[in-house]
Amino acid sequence: MSDTDQPGQPAPQATPPASTSGFDLNHPTIISLLYISSTVLGITGLVGLVLAYVWKGEAHAEWETSHYEYLIRTFWIGLIGMVVSIVLMIVLIGFLLMLAVGVLVVVRCVLSLINAQKQQPMPNPGTWLA
Repeated sequence: MSDTDQPGQPAPQATPPASTSGFDLNHPTIISLLYISSTVLGITGLVGLVLAYVWKGEAHAEWETSHYEYLIRTFWIGLIGMVVSIVLMIVLIGFLLMLAVGVLVVVRCVLSLINAQKQQPMPNPGTWLA
């Protein structure tokens, strides 16, 4: 027992340290991470798409609206790009196109992650490029 402790008095509780990571696990962030993980796991992209459509219909912060549009468009760009790439593999250009589509999807997801962490809307959610 130290000099400052009084008998019968509970010991002062230490406050838990605040989170220093600064990583906000909001809905657009979750969807972006699911899309990025789909490069390895595959099916998580579909889960992300379903969540994007579900969460788009629920009440959410105003800045998230542009993210849902952007991320839903990202999924469809990736899917269409992969289908076209598979067809074009006959003439070998499909391999390069598939790589380019994969890079585009990852870049779009990273841009969404960055803006979601700042809780800022996507500047141009209707674009087909990054």
